Amino acid sequence: MATKEMLELVFTNQMGREVVLRVKDPKADLTPAQVAAAMDTIIASNVFTTTGGDLVNKKDVRLVSSSVTDLWNP
Repeated sequence: MATKEMLELVFTNQMGREVVLRVKDPKADLTPAQVAAAMDTIIASNVFTTTGGDLVNKKDVRLVSSSVTDLWNP
């Protein structure tokens, strides 16, 4: 069984809809300030767009852990 972690960065776009960017295997020692600064950079750089427009606000950050068990691996 393997444990996998993912950092979910939740933004809102111009239409007010949630947009989630997922980062696999984030660094273990990330601080809230580092994550907030990265999210600010993503918004300011305007490199992502959605059907609801550009990303405009930070909404949430989540660290998601999951356990994966292979039942069959040919």
